[in-house]
Amino acid sequence: MRFGIKTAPQHTTWPAMLDVWRVADDIELFESAWNFDHFYPIFSDSDGPCLEAWTMLAAMAQATRRIRIGCQVTGMIYRHPAVLANMAATVDIVSGGRLDIGLGAGWNQQECDAYGITLPPLKERFDRFDEGVEAIVLLLSQEHTNLDGQYVHLTNARCEPKPVQRPHPPIVIGGNGPTRTLRTVARFAQQWNSTAGIEHWPAIRDTLEKRCAEVGRDPSTIERSVNLRFDPAAGASSIADTAAEFAAAGADIGVVYLPVPHTPDVLEPIAQALRTVSG
Repeated sequence: MRFGIKTAPQHTTWPAMLDVWRVADDIELFESAWNFDHFYPIFSDSDGPCLEAWTMLAAMAQATRRIRIGCQVTGMIYRHPAVLANMAATVDIVSGGRLDIGLGAGWNQQECDAYGITLPPLKERFDRFDEGVEAIVLLLSQEHTNLDGQYVHLTNARCEPKPVQRPHPPIVIGGNGPTRTLRTVARFAQQWNSTAGIEHWPAIRDTLEKRCAEVGRDPSTIERSVNLRFDPAAGASSIADTAAEFAAAGADIGVVYLPVPHTPDVLEPIAQALRTVSG
């Protein structure tokens, strides 16, 4: 199993986030670092601070040298897919080819109401998501793109310069929805990210394999990442036990979700515990 870290950019500061990512960059066990895409803090005091995801990724691309970077996951409702494709190409170039493009349909009603962003009903939201992912893949991999979808219309569209990674940076789709999300994973993703607990994850994994069979995709071509929440009270050994269970069930990557306040001091003890699971 391989490992990454995730730091939510809420109730924190840029220097604190930067310290954690730079230390993680120096610990070989951690291969990736992630933030999230929200404008208000979630599941906490929504009046607190929350840094913007993609601006941060561009800065982290310059502040780190080795670790892969990504947003887990970008809400498709917040940015036009063509704009997001150009952002992703630029961040991949700035990082020297270290970007993973995390994508999700979006869900936060509070943010949408506050900013006047339409949050469509679920079916339309996933229809838009499917077209958006397709548009991003095409723009990043083709010289000219034409797409006449119901919601996304591209006419001889260009996205230049192209990203370093070809045909495009890996697409990472997050979510557990058995019908729409996992079908989109089967069609487009190089990595699937799940927040499900170990008691539910194997069944969701099996559903993904069914969706792959439906579209003629080899499921082994999709990496499977899971989130591992670090509880300082339980200690590093507890997260290693959870990681071992996921590894035995077939997960490829464990992303350690760090609590706020962010401090780099926890990283080496976590890494030391996880080294027993890696490999």
